[in-house]
Amino acid sequence: MSLSATGIISAINECVSLFLSAKSAISSLRSRWSGSQEQSLQDHVLQLQSDLQHLCDTLPAMYDLINGAEWRSYEERVAKLLSSLKDIVSEAEDLIDEFRWHEKKVTVEGNAIQSPFIEFLDKVIHGNFNKLNDVQLRLNYLSSEMKGMELREVTHRFAKSVRPVTTSLLSKETKIFGREKEVKQVLGFLNVPTCPKRKRATSSINASTSTSSSNHVNGGPTILSLPVLVVAGIGGVGKTTLAQHICNHQRVKSHFELIIWICVSDDFDEKRLTKEAIESCTGKKAKIDNFDSLQRALSNHMKNKRLLIVLDDVWDDALKDNGRCWEMFCAPFTSVQEGSAMLVTTRCPNVTKAVHTMEPVIVEGLKDDVFWNFFKLCAFGSEGSSNDPELERIGRRILPKLKGSPLAAKTLGRMLSMDHQASHWSSILESELWELKQKKTEILPALGLSYMYLPFYFETMLHILCRVSQRLQI
Repeated sequence: MSLSATGIISAINECVSLFLSAKSAISSLRSRWSGSQEQSLQDHVLQLQSDLQHLCDTLPAMYDLINGAEWRSYEERVAKLLSSLKDIVSEAEDLIDEFRWHEKKVTVEGNAIQSPFIEFLDKVIHGNFNKLNDVQLRLNYLSSEMKGMELREVTHRFAKSVRPVTTSLLSKETKIFGREKEVKQVLGFLNVPTCPKRKRATSSINASTSTSSSNHVNGGPTILSLPVLVVAGIGGVGKTTLAQHICNHQRVKSHFELIIWICVSDDFDEKRLTKEAIESCTGKKAKIDNFDSLQRALSNHMKNKRLLIVLDDVWDDALKDNGRCWEMFCAPFTSVQEGSAMLVTTRCPNVTKAVHTMEPVIVEGLKDDVFWNFFKLCAFGSEGSSNDPELERIGRRILPKLKGSPLAAKTLGRMLSMDHQASHWSSILESELWELKQKKTEILPALGLSYMYLPFYFETMLHILCRVSQRLQI
C-alpha cells in the first residue's frame, strides 16, 4: 500500500480543487452542450467527487482489516481473501493517484477553457466513474467476507518517534556471542599463527601436488584450487557474522596480505564473482568484460600474495553443470601462495559436501545462557537486568521459541525494545503465529511477527527490496 492516511487527505484536498475547476469548465463551455447535457455533466462531476470521497474514507478501514488478517494469513481462506483485498486496495490507490496527476496536469498546462479539461471531461469522468464504482463494490464485498472471520483488533505499528537510538549492535566491530569455539576452529584450520609473524614472500604451492587442495564436485572432475574451509549452518544462525569476525581478527589481518570478500547469494555467476574479486583486490570496478581477461587480471593481482577469499552465502547453483561453473571460477587459484585459503559459508549440505577440503565448521544455535544475554542486549539495550521482573519473565518464555537463532533474537528483540509494556510483550508471546507448522530449526514465526509490526509503507518497501538482488548496494 503506497498511500498513508496523510496522503489520502492530501489527495482529497487536491481533488476538491480539481472538481471545482471541472464544474467551472463545464459552465464556461456551455455553448458546446444543451442545458440538459450541461446539467448531466455537472451531476456526473458531483457523483464522481462523492464516490472518490467515499473511497478515500474507506481505505483506512481496509488497512486495519489487512493488518488484522495478516495475523491469520497462514489460514488458506484468509490468505486468499487477503491477497485479493491487497490487490483491490492497490487499485484504489492508483485511482487516487490518477486524480492527483490530472490535478497537476491541469494546473501546469491550462485553465478551464483549454484542452486539459476537455481531456478530463472525456476520459476521467466517463472512464473513472465506472472504475470507482467497481473498486468500491469489490472492497465492500471483501470487507463483509473478512469481518465475519473474527480477526484480531488492529495491531499497534511503531512510529519513528518511539524507536530506540541505534545501539552498538550496528557498529562495524560487532561483539560476537558464544562463538569462541568456532573462532578457534576456523583460525586453526586456516593455520593462522598464535603470534603474528612478519609477512614474507614464499614460493608458490601447486595445488596439483597437494591432496589437501584437491576438490571434487558431485563426482565430477578434480578441481585444482586452494584449500577450502566451509562454515555451515541453517539460515540466521550467524555464519556471516562469524566470517566477518574472522576477517576483522587482528591475527587474520596480520597473517593474510589480501582478504577478498564476495557475497554470492543464489546467483553463482563466475564472471560476476571474478569481477567482484578484482574489485575487492583493487578497490576499483573492473573495466574489462572478457571472462578470460578477467581471470588473468585476477591471477595477476593475487600473484605473490598470501590471500584469504571469503565466499559468503553459497547455494546449490554453485554446483550446476556438474561443477563446471565452480571449476571455472576456481581456475585462477590453481597455483596459489602457500598458506592461502578459501572460506565458504553455506546453508546447503550439498555445497558443504562438494567443495570442502577440510573438516567443515558447523555453526549451531547459541546456548541458553549466552542466548539470553544476547536477547537482553537486543530487547533492553544492554546485557544487564531489565529492572522489570515481569518483562524478564515474559522474555524467558519467548526465548525457547527463537531456537537459539541470533537473527530471530535480533529481529524480535528490537521489536520488543520499541515498547516495554508488559501487555505488548504478552501479545507477542501469545501470538497465533508461533503455531505455524515448521521444521525444528526454522524461525519463520519470529520473522513473521517482526513483519506484522512494520508500518504499511515499510511493508511495501520490503516487498520491493525482496525483488532486488541481495548484492545490490542501495
